[in-house]
Amino acid sequence: MEQAELARRGAREALADIEPPRLADRINAVLAAGSMAPGALVPLVARSADPAVDPGSLEERAAGVQLIYEGLRLTRRLAHEEPWADSADHTDANLDVLAADILVSRGFYLLAMTDAAAKAVETIRAFGRDQTHRREPDADREALDANLERDVFELAGVAGASAVEPAVPSEAEAALAGIAREVGEPLADAGSLFRGTALWPDADEQVPPPTDP
Repeated sequence: MEQAELARRGAREALADIEPPRLADRINAVLAAGSMAPGALVPLVARSADPAVDPGSLEERAAGVQLIYEGLRLTRRLAHEEPWADSADHTDANLDVLAADILVSRGFYLLAMTDAAAKAVETIRAFGRDQTHRREPDADREALDANLERDVFELAGVAGASAVEPAVPSEAEAALAGIAREVGEPLADAGSLFRGTALWPDADEQVPPPTDP
């Protein structure tokens, strides 16, 4: 779908100067393996309020949300797997830590001057709290992990809604809230999540290629 491609293109542009090549390759691999649903949600929300909005004006917002999600998702995986515990060579794990940090920081940079900046900070802080609580013996680990996807979808909603002047229709808000409550990891592709909802009611007129994430 074109919204997913918008997020992917913006993310690649934001990371174009990453060096050395090995780090850049690792970051690109993380992006390639993930669903573009968080980033694609930004233009979908904006378009639900203003069908005439220029998609290009939303590229950085979409990329910012996507990069923050990918960085936090990678951090979550590292926290769960603890790759340092079973290997004498920590090179790959250390590379992943650096990649996660870059993804989050570049994502926040893209949102820093928007009305979604405060929500981005809140999302990152909430993730840190959840992962800390996850270590407690009686923690509901599954629920705490699922908060990331919910919070990132809420961030995407703020990023999209704040980019346009008209208010987001109540039907689109309800669709977003419902998807955010039910979404989990691994994320489905953007088309599967949003097709046929109030966020993408005309999906049948824009059938995405099979390779769209």
